[in-house]
Amino acid sequence: MVDPKMRSVEKRVEVSYSWEEVASSPAFRRLIEGKKRFLVPAVVFFLLYYFLLPSFAGWAKSLMAVKVSGAINFGYVFALSQFVMVWGLAWLYVRKANHFDRMAEEVAQEVKGGGE
Repeated sequence: MVDPKMRSVEKRVEVSYSWEEVASSPAFRRLIEGKKRFLVPAVVFFLLYYFLLPSFAGWAKSLMAVKVSGAINFGYVFALSQFVMVWGLAWLYVRKANHFDRMAEEVAQEVKGGGE
């Protein structure tokens, strides 16, 4: 059951600027370009790394069977490395997102300053 005290309250905020004004702001364009420069390569890297595992499992069985230590083969190591890769990307994204948040604040300040 939902606690009635925990309900979210919708706030309506009157703004004196248009979204076209925000979109044409140089700070907003820098923010969007910065996000693209990070996110596109990060997503491409993730997808390539992620799909290497099933690709290797199907087409490079001899590579996946190479013994690394005892009963542990390259396939297991590569599969576990996926977790390391995802955590690494998450850590990197958090660092970049903090920078993007500061850039978003700059956009808000620029638009507010320009609208007054």
